[in-house]
Formats: sequence, structure tokens, C-alpha cells
Amino acid sequence: MTDADPSLRPSIRIRVAIADDHPLYRDGLRASLGSLEGIIVVGEAADGRAAVALAKEVRPDVLLLDMEMPGGGGLSALRDIRAAGLPTAVVMLTMHDEDSSVVAAMRAGARGYLLKSAERDEIARTIATCAGGGAAFGAQLSDRLAGLFQPARDPASSAFPSLTDRERDVLDRLARGENNETIARRLGLSSKTVRNHVSVILGKLAARDRAEAIVLAREAGLGVDPGSPG
Repeated sequence: MTDADPSLRPSIRIRVAIADDHPLYRDGLRASLGSLEGIIVVGEAADGRAAVALAKEVRPDVLLLDMEMPGGGGLSALRDIRAAGLPTAVVMLTMHDEDSSVVAAMRAGARGYLLKSAERDEIARTIATCAGGGAAFGAQLSDRLAGLFQPARDPASSAFPSLTDRERDVLDRLARGENNETIARRLGLSSKTVRNHVSVILGKLAARDRAEAIVLAREAGLGVDPGSPG
């Protein structure tokens, strides 16, 4: 192609798989990638579980993985792919560039993060960078990411920058093994409010359930009194 950046034409073909639950978007992305030299689409999936199975079966160099899909969602699929020890570089696809989503994707092991509105050349650059072992989270996110990972006053705020102070209080209580009623009593909230907070926390942490949220919280230092050996 004469209009593409020559740096986007690797001599070795990069094997790419696509996982997205919208057929029209998959079709358009496949057609766009098919027009690029050095890239070959080796498979597609329409939900999270199928994405994991596809990654295990074809072992693509790069998997473009939709953040929000049926079958557990993109973050859950990403964790399963990383847990399986697959060498595939995962690039998350999303409609929104929310800080909490970017941080969750990075912590789960994503190599890249692309808005679905990204132009073809940006997609190609991201694929080439991630296939080569690098990371690509988009120019528009660089400054914000740097700010998110500045040293914080405490481990919890560093680990969970998307949580509000109240949500962090609730998560701390969860990490102590307290149920909703106990948390409500200790924090002066209604049980319904605590339930709502827990639901929001699970979403922001991309945790499947309370148990996984507790594990993440304990790993970040929550649920332990200051000065306690843990």
C-alpha cells in the first residue's frame, strides 16, 4: 500500500485474532487489518469464553479483545489467558478511555489499550509494538497514566485510584471479613447503600465476586490494622 507508513510493514507477518461481540465491528476491523501488509487475521471470537479458547487454540501473536463482552467480559478473559501462560500479547478494545478501565487492563496484564474509534494506522502501530514485546496505551492516555501511577500516600489509594474514599472504606471492611450488615453499622450506612457500594467496587476492580475483591484488597494492604504484621 502506498499510503501507509513504511514502519508499519513488518517483514514477518503478525498473527492477529479478534474478540468482539459486535459482528459489524469485527467485520470492519478484519477488513481494515486485511488491508495492511505484515498482518494476518487468524481467528475471531464473539464472547469472553470463546476468546480464551481461541487464544489457546491458535496462539496468535496479538489478540484484540473487547473490554465489554458476554461470557465473563474482556478482563476476565485476559486474566484466564495470562493464567494459562500463553505468550499472546493482549490489546484491549473499548468505547471509553476511563482511568479505572485502563488501570484494570494494565494490572490484568494487557500490553495495549485501543479506543474503537482509533484510526487504522494507530491500530497497526499498536499491534506491531505489542507483538514486539512493547506496550502501547495510546498517546492521549500517556499523561493521565503517568499521573495515576505517581507514588500515593498509602498502598490502597495507589492500588485502587478509581475508588472513592467511601468505597475504599467499604473495601477495607470487606477485606476484614465483615458482612454488609456489620459494614453498614460500623460506617453509619444503610445495608442497601453498602450493597450498592459493593456492586460498584466489584465493577471498578473487575472482580468476579466478593471473594476475588477481598483477595485484591488484601494484596494491596487493606483489611490490616496499621502496624499489624498482617
